Amino acid sequence: MKRLHNLFFNTILLTSAALLMRTVGMSFQVWLSGKIGAAGIGLFQLISSVQFLAITFASSGIRFTVTRLVSEQLGLHSEGNISRCVRMCIFYTLSFSIAASCILWLLADTIGGKWIADTRTILSLHILSIGLPFIGISSVFGGYFTAVQRVIKSSGVQIIEQLFKILAIVVCLSKVPDQNVEYACAAVVAGTLAGDILSTVLISVVYVFDLRRYRHSPRKHSPIMRRMFQLAVPLALSSYARSFLSTLQHLLVPANLRRSGASSEASLASYGTIHGMVYPVLTFPFCFFASLSEMLIPELTESQVSGRDDRSDSLVNRMLKLCLLFSIFVAAVLFSFSESLGIVLYSSSEVGGLIKLLSPLVIIMYMDSVTDGMLKGLGQQLHSMKYNILDALLSIAMIYLLLPRYAVRAYIFILFFSDCFNFTLSIRRLSLVSHIRIQIYDILIPVICGIGGVNFAKLFLRLIGFPLSPSASSIVIHVLLSSVVYLMLLYITRIISRRELKEFRILLQ
Repeated sequence: MKRLHNLFFNTILLTSAALLMRTVGMSFQVWLSGKIGAAGIGLFQLISSVQFLAITFASSGIRFTVTRLVSEQLGLHSEGNISRCVRMCIFYTLSFSIAASCILWLLADTIGGKWIADTRTILSLHILSIGLPFIGISSVFGGYFTAVQRVIKSSGVQIIEQLFKILAIVVCLSKVPDQNVEYACAAVVAGTLAGDILSTVLISVVYVFDLRRYRHSPRKHSPIMRRMFQLAVPLALSSYARSFLSTLQHLLVPANLRRSGASSEASLASYGTIHGMVYPVLTFPFCFFASLSEMLIPELTESQVSGRDDRSDSLVNRMLKLCLLFSIFVAAVLFSFSESLGIVLYSSSEVGGLIKLLSPLVIIMYMDSVTDGMLKGLGQQLHSMKYNILDALLSIAMIYLLLPRYAVRAYIFILFFSDCFNFTLSIRRLSLVSHIRIQIYDILIPVICGIGGVNFAKLFLRLIGFPLSPSASSIVIHVLLSSVVYLMLLYITRIISRRELKEFRILLQ
């Protein structure tokens, strides 16, 4: 029970930090979209897709490798080897991140002019390359704090980084002339770089002080370097392929929208609306399960190393059930309140319509992310990467073939197909390495409860003179009442048992 308390406590801390950062980040994204427009957001998203590829090469699978290595040492009661693990991983990531930084700097003109086909991105790519070594080092320390389950320290650093980053971006943007998208994107990247540098300095200091607790811990002979390469190299190679294909996929979207007859600015605006405005709304509630999924990696690793398969199965089934119940409710809320959300956040009915259209997708997105996290904890990360690569290849083929003919409608279909395909393969793999006990009843009844809870709340509030309106207070009240009714229906239908409520109450105490 003590380990469960620690897992729960660290998850709550990580969730609180993630919720705060996502709230601030979401508010900033709304402000930024009004500042540079949908086309500017689209251009920045293309820069971000290249950044994703560069960061993948800079880190080369190091965050998960650190978490796994440190978790294994904890499971073997060899805490004295932890500092050696972290030290080797820092040298590893510095080698790759410095190389990635140099390559991106030298190829910025080619990438911006030919890959992205927009020379306004070149300046941003040059600035972006400077920050890669800092991101790599921060990944190492982030993996360490996840493994030792002291996420309050890394979370505190992330909050400071986020606030400083936003402040730096606002200051940089204030110096940029209106309607200058090139310098606006460069200002955002420069502010992000300042935040990355500050974060690396702070988390390095925190790590040095935290490591003192293992100064006199026992050491056992362990081939750490060989184990590091066993974990990192296959993961890095597969992540290179996945990231390259993912970046190519994103770069092809505006290009193939232009082939459908749309102008360059309209293509960027459509792409920016979906990925820079709608997707942040869809993924915002996932901060709780993103945190829990990350915390489960070392927990599942230690259970596997110590041979406690029963505990692993229990954690897997609880996590899947919680995520399913949560994602169904989120989908119901987004579908029912989409118009109001679009107007409140972006003053756009178009965004609201896209939120409604994509809302069912959150169930698959959330479940797939959680499943991938548990596969990593169970040592199945290469299978997860293989599925992601296959998914990306199929998506690229469909983007190239369907977008020129069916435009945005085809892209919506591709998003649904991609997530469903990936999740089907991932959950099948998880069922082979653990015993999953979720039945059809556990899916259908929560869907009915979610729809019923949201509609009952809307009807009840309308009857008492508080109908749904495009205002933040109205949406919040409707969501809160909907959640209460949803939980009551889950309890009445015995989807949530009295024993589970008792366990949750004990954890809170």
